[in-house]
Amino acid sequence: MSRIAEELKKVNVFYVATVDAAGDPHVRPFGAVAEFEGRTYICTGNKKACYEQMTGHNRVEISGMAPDGTWLRLQADLVRDDRDAARAAFLEQCPDLKKMYSIGDGIFEVLYLDNISCTKCSFTAAPEVIC
Repeated sequence: MSRIAEELKKVNVFYVATVDAAGDPHVRPFGAVAEFEGRTYICTGNKKACYEQMTGHNRVEISGMAPDGTWLRLQADLVRDDRDAARAAFLEQCPDLKKMYSIGDGIFEVLYLDNISCTKCSFTAAPEVIC
């Protein structure tokens, strides 16, 4: 597992910040993360405003705090992957999502993180640059 996916799984709930067409910021909680072909993926439904924001302006910031008090600050570009193989891998790794999404439902979207910059922070230690 990549270090990015590992750290996102540790925080359990992470927050994705997007920007809408008017330039207004929006932050939402996410909890599902998967790996496929060496890339870290998140998912959403294409009927949601966040999907429109993620594809309209694909640069996002992600943050989440782990139980040990460390937190992540991650910036990345989100790239839509329209392959059913990527969707299947995501559902295999996050089977609870099968209650909401399925392959071929016309709604389930997976996006991988690209051009990632990530720092792990703590109140008691120097920031650690992950990538």
